[in-house]
Amino acid sequence: MKFFVDTAEIDQIKELNDLGMVDGVTTNPSLIAKSGRDILEVTKEICSIVSGPVSAEVVALEADDMLAEGRKLAKIADNIAVKVPLTWAGLKTCKTLTDDGIMVNVTLCFSANQALLAAKAGATFISPFIGRLDDINIDGLELIEDIRTIYDNYGFGTNILAASIRTANHMSDCAKIGADVCTAPPNVIKAMANHILTDKGLAAFMADAKKAGIKIV
Repeated sequence: MKFFVDTAEIDQIKELNDLGMVDGVTTNPSLIAKSGRDILEVTKEICSIVSGPVSAEVVALEADDMLAEGRKLAKIADNIAVKVPLTWAGLKTCKTLTDDGIMVNVTLCFSANQALLAAKAGATFISPFIGRLDDINIDGLELIEDIRTIYDNYGFGTNILAASIRTANHMSDCAKIGADVCTAPPNVIKAMANHILTDKGLAAFMADAKKAGIKIV
C-alpha cells in the first residue's frame, strides 16, 4: 500500500520523504489556506520534493471553470493529479482531463455508486472519506471494502485512495482490505510506530544496560 501525506507543510513533507514514507502528497483548499501560501507556489515546491503524485484541488464548481483551473494546475509539474469533487461537473472534468493524459483524483466520495461513476469517468484515484463517514455512525471501512469488490469485479484501473484517515488503525485496516493508497496527516503516519509494549520493552532494556554499565561507543 502506498502512503500519501495529507498536508501542504513543506517541512513535514521533507521529513517523511527523507525516510521513504511518502509516495505522494494530497492537498485541498483547507490545507493550502492553513499553509498561508499561494497555491501555485507551494504546490510547485511540493512537486519538486516528491516524485509521486501531488494532488492539487480546483475551487470552481462549474465544469468549464473546473477544466480551466485543472489545466492550469496540471502545468505546474508532470506529477500533478488534479483533484475534483465528486459532482456531475467534477465527473465531466475528470473525463476530459483524463482523455488529455492528466492524472485526476476524484474526492469527497461517500458511496460505492459514486466510486463506480468515477471509475467509469477514468479517474486515476478515487478518494473515499473514512473518518467523515465514521463521524455520522457509518462504517467508512465498509465503503473501502465495497469499492475494492466492485473494482476487482470489473477490472477498473482506478486506485482506491483512502482519505479522511484519523487513526493508525485506519491505516492497517485499509491495508488489509486492499486500498491502493492511504493519505493521512503526518501525525497519523508517525503514530503507526507507537506501541506501549515497545516503550515498556525499551525502558527495561535501557535500565538493564545502565545497571550493567554497557557502552558501545
